[in-house]
Amino acid sequence: MTATRATYLDWNANAPMRPEAVTAVAEALSHCGNPSSIHRAGRHARQRVNQARERVAALVGVSPEEVVFTGGGTEANVLALQGFPNHRVIVSAVEHESVLAVVPDAVRVPVLANGVVDLDALARLLTTDAGPALVSLMFANNETGALQPIADVARLVHARGGLLHCDAVQGPGKVPLDFRALDVDAMTISGHKIGGPMGTGALIVRGDLSLQSLIKGGGQERGRRAGTENLPGIVGFGAAALLAKDEIGAAENVERLRVEAERRLLDVAPDAVVFAADVARLPNTISIAMPRVAASTQVIALDLAGVMVSAGAACSSGKVTRSHVLDAMGVAPAMAECAIRISLGWGTTDADIDHLVEAWGALYARTRASAA
Repeated sequence: MTATRATYLDWNANAPMRPEAVTAVAEALSHCGNPSSIHRAGRHARQRVNQARERVAALVGVSPEEVVFTGGGTEANVLALQGFPNHRVIVSAVEHESVLAVVPDAVRVPVLANGVVDLDALARLLTTDAGPALVSLMFANNETGALQPIADVARLVHARGGLLHCDAVQGPGKVPLDFRALDVDAMTISGHKIGGPMGTGALIVRGDLSLQSLIKGGGQERGRRAGTENLPGIVGFGAAALLAKDEIGAAENVERLRVEAERRLLDVAPDAVVFAADVARLPNTISIAMPRVAASTQVIALDLAGVMVSAGAACSSGKVTRSHVLDAMGVAPAMAECAIRISLGWGTTDADIDHLVEAWGALYARTRASAA
């Protein structure tokens, strides 16, 4: 029997669309102008795209001209990894599949047991004589929430004449994100992670760099991404970006809820393990394992109780497989197979945490009773 109460704790997969973004999309849908047309309707559409570009740029502290709108974070990652030819590609072992699958033969940098990139190993890879490198390292891990030392990596990469791409889709609205301060060359962000519509994203590219287009045709996005702009999606993305820029203040309460949730879950299940617990993390993310209970069992049981979480990344067409992130961290397979991800957001309440702990505790008690 499905529970009547619904508690959504899968914000890293998708943030609920903000009402302001819904309104912006609906309003844009009522206009028929193509942003590339020079008549009145086209100019109006172009103004809306430009306004959204300014809002997205302000979110990460760049100039509007450095924003390339894409069809989402995955496309932006692909564009970054394939848009700078004549570079050997180096990626961390814990990157999102949209990075790992693009260049399957890329050199992979190991991470430490806490999920943070091994800087010494990266430094050794950068000193080889194989030519300039393009390094791709995520800002924050989508499964564990572990923050990476991006500025430190940038210094290493630039000292060897390389470029640094940062997949930062999990950062905006949760922690301060400044393109210049991080000193990266390209950065990926996504609309639906901050309350905008799905199918929207952007690659931020340092102004003096030349980016090779993957989608060729017209001259849209300054020749870097052809195709008529998705006006409703871009406008909705801009509306969400405007709000996300001011959302950092709410992160303190989100972190309070996360800390409280972790404490109570571990009280209920003393043998549970929270991953990346000893490093700086996103304020909203918990990766936790209930030993001897498969992740799929936990996700289904919690869903039946009305609590929605995920098993690792939510990008595998509904499949539940062992996390490559936890594998890279050296977590034992038996434990990794029992890990779920709980992610909070601006709409999460104390009552939601109560519901999570109640459902988790009930499942834990059932599994331990049956094993007795």
